[in-house]
Amino acid sequence: MSSPYCISLADVEAAQSSLHGLIHLTPILTSSSLDKLAGHRLFFKCELFQKTGSFKIRGALNAVRSLVPAAQGDREQPKAVVTHSSGNHGQALAFAAKVEGIPAYVVVPRTAPLCKKAAICSYGARLILCEPTDESRMEVAARTVQEKEGVMVHPNQDPAVIAGQGTIALEVLQQVPQVNALVVPVGGGGMVAGIAVAVKALRPDIRVYAAEPCNADDCYRSKVTGELTPNRHPPDTIADSVKTSIGPNTWPIIKDLVDDVLTVTEEEIQQATQLVWERMKLLIEPTAGVGVAAVLSEQFRSVSQEVKNICIILCGGNIDLGSLAWLSPPGKEANGN
Repeated sequence: MSSPYCISLADVEAAQSSLHGLIHLTPILTSSSLDKLAGHRLFFKCELFQKTGSFKIRGALNAVRSLVPAAQGDREQPKAVVTHSSGNHGQALAFAAKVEGIPAYVVVPRTAPLCKKAAICSYGARLILCEPTDESRMEVAARTVQEKEGVMVHPNQDPAVIAGQGTIALEVLQQVPQVNALVVPVGGGGMVAGIAVAVKALRPDIRVYAAEPCNADDCYRSKVTGELTPNRHPPDTIADSVKTSIGPNTWPIIKDLVDDVLTVTEEEIQQATQLVWERMKLLIEPTAGVGVAAVLSEQFRSVSQEVKNICIILCGGNIDLGSLAWLSPPGKEANGN
């Protein structure tokens, strides 16, 4: 029976086989103090320890490997791979392309963190700057594909990318079989879509929640209206990895398989991120703090009465420490006074 979506469980399982031995099996960590704050048993899937510092290598490497001749029979290897990215997917694609010996071109918003831009270049990719809008990213990427005769690897709508991200779920179900719910940050939706397809096929009783900033709430608005509703303007949020909107491939999966979408304020993201730093000694990026903030929110308490064991995906740790103007010691103002 064919899947009604762009991927199926079989695609996620194939991705896991393709990635075997090439990526890390990231650990699950716990924190009794955060359990107490949340009123639930929490399990943290630490994708910040993944190669390139985020979960994105799963999808990028699966996509690039699907393009090489060994995977495509007589198909010629592409002259280049191209993507647009807020940073993490760009790093991942640059790394994956380097592994397979393919030139990579990454279109990055000029506002992306310096550490992410530097990492993309360190893996040998060519960096191309654009304006911080979905339209500019797509326009510059399309032009680059044409100029370089390359293949586009979309950061969140490419089926091979979505399937690769779904391998997180297969690991979580093995590592925490008692899990009742997963909480996943959402931007373009590739990770939560891949996870939802795998989880609902194997354990339909498990709930899948998406979490996003109030300032970038296109996923929430789409669920409420029942129609794909992209952000009209570039979102203003410290969670820079989830500024993009969900798209045509991830939306049907989110619409049908994601149980609810939780939104959190900038203050809640800041507090949750700093809480993980202090209590767990994990240097997550603010986007990873979105899921933690969601679980600690009053909104989550109202929708999760029957779930006891919750896995939060700490999606990455690529953070520009020099940009943390909002960080301040407890009890002090951000300006240090």
